[in-house]
Amino acid sequence: MNKRSAHKITSSGQLRIVEHPLLQDRLTRLRDKKTSTAQFRFTMEEAGLLLAAEATRDLPTRPCRINTPLKVHTGRVISGQTVLVPVLRAGLSLLPGFQRLLPAAGIGYIGLARNEQTLVPQSYYQKLPPLTRQTHVFLLDPMLATGGSSLAALKLLQQNGARHITLVCLLAAPEGVRKIHEAFPDVPIIAAALDEKLDHRGYIVPGLGDAGDRLFGT
Repeated sequence: MNKRSAHKITSSGQLRIVEHPLLQDRLTRLRDKKTSTAQFRFTMEEAGLLLAAEATRDLPTRPCRINTPLKVHTGRVISGQTVLVPVLRAGLSLLPGFQRLLPAAGIGYIGLARNEQTLVPQSYYQKLPPLTRQTHVFLLDPMLATGGSSLAALKLLQQNGARHITLVCLLAAPEGVRKIHEAFPDVPIIAAALDEKLDHRGYIVPGLGDAGDRLFGT
C-alpha cells in the first residue's frame, strides 16, 4: 500500500479509497455546511477530476508511433470505447472532470429519484450510447448511501450490454458498499472516503448532506 491511495478489499469485491491530499482537501470543503452553492459546484468538479485520474488507471492502451521534434517515438494511447454515465442529478457534478481527461468518451444518462419514504429509487429517464462487452463504463454516482440508485443503474447498464463497469462516488457508506458487492462482486468502487454509517433517513453520516440539493441550490 502506497501513500497516494489505499485499497480496501472485501471477500466479495473491491473498494478503493483515494487518499490523495488534494482530494481530501476538496472533500473537507464539500462537507462544510458553510460552503456556498457556487463553491460546492466548483469543488465537486475538481474532486471529479481527481477521482477520474484514479478510476482510469487500468484503462487499456495501445502503441502509437509519432514524431517528436527530435525523432520517431512509439508511445501509448488509450484504446477501446469509454462511456461516462452520471446518475441524475448529482452525478452531473463529477462529469466535467471525467470529460477533461476523456474528451472522446460517449456520454449516457440515467435518471433515478429516491422515494424519501421507502428509500427505493424510481427510474424516470434513460439515454445510453451503444454498449458492448468491450466498452469501459464509468458510472458516476457521488453518494453511495443505501446503494439503491447505484444498484438500479448497474442493472440497467448490464441489461444494455455493459460488462466492464467502474462505480465512482465521492462518499460511500458501509451499507451501500455491501449491497453493491453482493450483487456485483466484480465491479470496482472508487471513492474519496468510506463514512461511518447511514442515519434513520438513509443519509450518509458524517456525509455532506444532499449532494443534489447543495449542487443546484434546491
